[in-house]
Amino acid sequence: MEVSLEGKVALVTGAGPNIGSGIALALSAYGAKVACNDSRKEAAEASAARVEARGGTALAVPGDVTDEADVKGYIETILESWGRLDIVINNASLLGGRSVLEEDLASFSRAVNVAAAGNFLNTKLGAIAMIERGIKGSIVSILSSNAWQGAPGVIAYAFHKGGLANFVRAAAMDLAPYGIRVNSFSPTAPDPDNPEIVAERKGTGWPRPRQVQPAGARPSWWREMGTFDVRGNIPMGRASTPTDIGHLIAWLCSDYARLVTGCDFTIDGGARAKYWGYTPGSDNAGPVPVVPLDGVGPLVSLSEAE
Repeated sequence: MEVSLEGKVALVTGAGPNIGSGIALALSAYGAKVACNDSRKEAAEASAARVEARGGTALAVPGDVTDEADVKGYIETILESWGRLDIVINNASLLGGRSVLEEDLASFSRAVNVAAAGNFLNTKLGAIAMIERGIKGSIVSILSSNAWQGAPGVIAYAFHKGGLANFVRAAAMDLAPYGIRVNSFSPTAPDPDNPEIVAERKGTGWPRPRQVQPAGARPSWWREMGTFDVRGNIPMGRASTPTDIGHLIAWLCSDYARLVTGCDFTIDGGARAKYWGYTPGSDNAGPVPVVPLDGVGPLVSLSEAE
């Protein structure tokens, strides 16, 4: 089976430099032309440059995913440039956050709006562009393991990622009559493999521990929330990379997945499937090597470079 996206045009929001850039590169490697969006012009341009450096066709389309005029503008730019839109990847979001006891309304609202308005506007306007051209396309929203499990310290992130899970199912029902499929993908702390990130963070001890406020900055009744061990709780012993994610999303956007809609996917080495109390052993064979994207050569993830 040879997955091909030849002749298709994709839009990736939040395209730099980790998951979004990896997805953009993968869609290009499978044959699609890719429009790279980010609120930061330099990030959109860097993602597009990464695609073009490996022989792909890309376009930087910076803009704010919460601004309807911006979204209409960059979708129109894509249509003027390439005449069609087949794939929309809703990846833009604000990472991190604070607990329900510390979060403020302005930050909470902004995080929720980027996810809610961003997914809504790009899904709606992207779908209309497809429908008007008779295109039976694919829309994918990027969620998180925080959409399905509770974690302390990220109340806004958990709220909007969880909400997006049902947004995807509802949008899938709205767009099914037009042959447009809507699905989601839930990453679980992917290990960066973008060479620029690897070079920048090598030897820095990434991922960095969560920043903790000084004790004096919190009330006397404050209780610590506990610790995280992401890498130590993956049954197969290895975190996914954006390359792994890109392979799956490329398949999901291909004609092989023609009846797949309203579904969520994950590549997490079994992390979501495992019993909550189970801690995997340290003697782990690990998976087979990652399949590199065409023209990229062997990839080294950040953990492998440490």
